[in-house]
Amino acid sequence: MFTVIYGFTLIKKELSVEYVFSFYMVLTQVIVISLSALNIFKEFVVDSFPLAMLFLLILTLVQLGLIFIIGKYVSRDVLSKKILYILIPLGLTVLTGNLFALLIIIGLFIKVQPNYNYRTSRWDEMWRIITNSSAAMLGLFFIVLMFTISIVSLFTFDYALAIENNYGALLQKPSFDFPLGTDNFRRDVFSRIIFGAQISLIVGFMSTIIPGIIGGVLGAFAGYFSERTDNIIMRLLDVLYSIPGFLLAIAIIAAFGANTVNLIIALSVGSIPTYARTMRANVLMVSNYEFVDAARSLGSSDMEIIFRYIVPNSLSPMIVKATLTIGTAVIATSSLSFLGLGVEPHIPEWGNILKVGSTYLETHSYLAFFPGAAIVLLVLSFNFFGDALRDALDPKTAD
Repeated sequence: MFTVIYGFTLIKKELSVEYVFSFYMVLTQVIVISLSALNIFKEFVVDSFPLAMLFLLILTLVQLGLIFIIGKYVSRDVLSKKILYILIPLGLTVLTGNLFALLIIIGLFIKVQPNYNYRTSRWDEMWRIITNSSAAMLGLFFIVLMFTISIVSLFTFDYALAIENNYGALLQKPSFDFPLGTDNFRRDVFSRIIFGAQISLIVGFMSTIIPGIIGGVLGAFAGYFSERTDNIIMRLLDVLYSIPGFLLAIAIIAAFGANTVNLIIALSVGSIPTYARTMRANVLMVSNYEFVDAARSLGSSDMEIIFRYIVPNSLSPMIVKATLTIGTAVIATSSLSFLGLGVEPHIPEWGNILKVGSTYLETHSYLAFFPGAAIVLLVLSFNFFGDALRDALDPKTAD
């Protein structure tokens, strides 16, 4: 994988951001096809498997052609709008969950604008810093890979192999039929880890987006309005902040039951104060800028000033914080499931898989190693990407 990535970088001397994304896009597609192709060795596959694999193979060939087009015609200059014809295959790629294609689409739309300037483009500057970091790009690559395989697995993996019991083939070691072996109920560990990525990503993203929105709104109100409003909102959030988030999540799940929705709510509630504090600090700074005074003098309402002028200029720290805390949410999800307080035990989730494997560490250690490795890699990926994004959005480190 490292050799392929390095080889693509040698083809051109000056690499545009879109060109870098294009070969990561193809690499993601190839690995997803390789993982899905392992199902050929199973006794039966899902009905949509042949058509899905054919579609992925054709799309990969089209993407290889897109690398040539992007490498030849996409540069730092303003592009002709004819380049937007490649949006159709890129859009199909986005539907498979390959977010590198989405990043290419956004970059192309920016570059076809008449007033585009590479030197002043914040988009190019941000991604130039991130793409120069190998750890950040490998982290982003693994995140996109997990997101893509989570969507593609709906058509190439049989969910029954991940949840149905078969006591005739218990605790089988890794083989072609079962690449990561089977557990004590003969459920395919490989399929369970693939489907478990869906739960980890959904809970991780939702338990970050929900408190980010709620905490962001409360923090914006606290930072913009009077001191009395600030004291009321922040003192109430201080009460919530005084309760350890993990214990609060356990209490909520114990009261309302263990399922995916309650798990998201439990992890979201405890994170609201931290996002509110981050947004409040930025709003206090941005609200003193001259453009806010100008908007106020032109008669703009408070809500318009907050959500049109202040909040958009305060989002960078919130975005960085979100990328760094998604990994924490993934760990919390797996930890609660390991304790029996997350999603239902029969649902393939990495914490549930790890719990089963922990009882067979001496005889079948692979049952614990593979889900544990998946958790570690996903959390590290978010941390690596979050660190690079923080550097990219920090004006002190930008060129």
